[in-house]
Amino acid sequence: MVTHWHERRQVGEAHEVRVATALRGCGWTVQRCGQGTYAPPIQRALTRTASALRYFPDLIAARDGELITIDAKDRMPSTHADRYAISSPTLAAGLLFTAAHAPTPLYYVFGDLKVLTPAEIQHYTTHTRRHRSGAWVMVTTHQAHPFNDVFGATADRAT
Repeated sequence: MVTHWHERRQVGEAHEVRVATALRGCGWTVQRCGQGTYAPPIQRALTRTASALRYFPDLIAARDGELITIDAKDRMPSTHADRYAISSPTLAAGLLFTAAHAPTPLYYVFGDLKVLTPAEIQHYTTHTRRHRSGAWVMVTTHQAHPFNDVFGATADRAT
């Protein structure tokens, strides 16, 4: 598992590019947004706060008048089991974002390009055992949706 912040950031940025490329292949127009687009002093300040702005989605996309947001989550599934680990503050911010910006959905796209929403993760983990620290929620990878089922397949757009 990647432990140094700069390495995690590189992995995360590479995954954002991969997700954006996959979305474009499905006919979406994609724009980066969120913490990675801010000036370094703002990024540093965000790392020292509990503000939900720290967890703003990585990408915003549109297709045929539909608008979506994406938070790219790599380094998952868990290396020890078939689960994704989501930090509790990330999930809380995702639920707040979804409520505040309805009907615009927020999707988490994991390293295996499977997809879940914050509400699905909350639902699937409500009755499960939480990480002992309370810092993470774990959801089985079997609950996730295939990327093309959510965002459309390239072939579907080529008609």
